[in-house]
Amino acid sequence: MASHNELGKKGEQLAVDFLIENKYDIIEQNYRFDKAEVDIIAQKADVLAIIEVKTRSTDTFGNPQDFVKPKQIQRLVKAVDEYVTLNGLDVEVRFDIIAIVKQNNQFNIRHLENAFYHF
Repeated sequence: MASHNELGKKGEQLAVDFLIENKYDIIEQNYRFDKAEVDIIAQKADVLAIIEVKTRSTDTFGNPQDFVKPKQIQRLVKAVDEYVTLNGLDVEVRFDIIAIVKQNNQFNIRHLENAFYHF
């Protein structure tokens, strides 16, 4: 497996651990619909949090969250609409980004709630 794929998998596991520590229930991981993949679907109280995880080995070329593009957001929204409809859910939906940057042997984690409204 390529090192960037390994870093991505490590980042997703760190994000899951972070969410659990912060009292989220993990509902789904790597949910796929059409051309979209939702990294994590989690719930806390009555909020369904759709989490896009971006992990980078450095922030030299920009913050991880800067790499979520409008087309990807459109695909995620479509996938989540389908997920909510299929599961008959009546919850508030929020789109978040967990941005992770590896620095030396440590990972800095930043949870951006309602992140898509900041673009």
